[in-house]
Amino acid sequence: MTSQPVPPPATAPLATALPAFPPGFLWGASASAFQTEGATDTDGKGPSGWDAFAAQPGRIKDGADAARGTGFRERYREDVALLAGLGAGAFRFSVSWPRVIPGGSGPVNPAGLGFYDRLVDELCAHGITPAPTLYHWDTPLPLDEAGGWLNRDTAARFADYAAVVAERLADRVPMWITINEPAEVTLLGYALGEHAPGKQLLFDALPAAHHQLLAHGLAVQALRAAGAGAIGLAVSHSPVRAASDSEEDRAGAEIYDTLTNWLFADPLLTGRYPEGFDGLMPGPVADDLALISQPLDWYGINYYSPMLVGGPAPEALGSYAGLGMPEGLPFGLREIEGAQRTHFGWPVVPDGLRELLLMLKERYGDRLPPVHITENGCSYDGLDDGRRIAFLDGHLRALHGAIEEGVDVRGYFVWSLTDNIEWVEGASQRFGLVHVDYETLERTPKASYTWYRDMIRAQRSRH
Repeated sequence: MTSQPVPPPATAPLATALPAFPPGFLWGASASAFQTEGATDTDGKGPSGWDAFAAQPGRIKDGADAARGTGFRERYREDVALLAGLGAGAFRFSVSWPRVIPGGSGPVNPAGLGFYDRLVDELCAHGITPAPTLYHWDTPLPLDEAGGWLNRDTAARFADYAAVVAERLADRVPMWITINEPAEVTLLGYALGEHAPGKQLLFDALPAAHHQLLAHGLAVQALRAAGAGAIGLAVSHSPVRAASDSEEDRAGAEIYDTLTNWLFADPLLTGRYPEGFDGLMPGPVADDLALISQPLDWYGINYYSPMLVGGPAPEALGSYAGLGMPEGLPFGLREIEGAQRTHFGWPVVPDGLRELLLMLKERYGDRLPPVHITENGCSYDGLDDGRRIAFLDGHLRALHGAIEEGVDVRGYFVWSLTDNIEWVEGASQRFGLVHVDYETLERTPKASYTWYRDMIRAQRSRH
């Protein structure tokens, strides 16, 4: 199965022109704590591994003040009003673990937990479903310094934290996300050193993958014990294609596909690791897999673009939006020829989303729970962002196609509501429907905000 890049139309597509999605389809937007909240030392918040990493000279490429974020901690009511103006049915945000439990374990910070209490109330007052993510990469610094996700104890501490949050919020929160993108944490944070905590362990990073999955399983138990319902997680997926039919390229693509797609989805949905990986994981793996594979209420997918992968090649290292690919890995990334590209350099291939969803349905069958697209979006500059509108239109059409072909998709969350700190890229990549002036933190809706609002209205008017 293949899909071709789709060029944007000459004019922005009409929001009313999309085919009708199923009744009750959930339209939302996403954000994360580290990227937006700021207020890193307010109300007793402890430092995260990302706070410490970002403070190191040169880590944030454009020198943006990651500690300031977009000021969401102080301006959350303004952003909730923007969500209400969209007509969004849900808001996916993340809870900062070190804001709630500054040491990662031990005493709870009442002021930190109180912020999320107020945020949830504000969302509910506007008829917007709160959809918190418990872990979006901001590990409390003391846990990071004790080994982070290489340390099995971090999984247990995460379950304790999940219980604290659920006991406070489960009466008003109907939808929960345990962990966001464990593949990226493992690959970028522990294998390649591009992200916090900056370790370059290559394949010795695999324990970080297992312990995140274990943390998810333990958190599911803790959430359900506290009365939480509708539990899922957000996993990044991309169709992976071999750069050529050569044995080396096909082997490289297969390894990359396994590491980024199936190393996490297989344990979650089948209770097994891909062949050959059980023996590389720490602890009582069989017992852990029973926890990891507890039934999910839904499965979250973050999709941005497909990947073209071959065998290791020096000229391909770092070819994908600055992703460092050190020597010693059995694969290398290649450019997808002929594709439109976002400001980030990512190829625009809308039909890759349909391809991916059908691929998951074929692999897992009835074991694939109902799906939510928990992230999909693009980085472009400017308030008159017709290219973002074309991106969203194309991906929603591809998503509708997957639904027509039998994939049970229940919702779509655009990444992101506002511009935000894009990790090591700082403020240079603008993914938001709403522009943020990083000097004043003033919010200005973009053309895509109006388009998404009108699209939501049009969809609801059909039912």
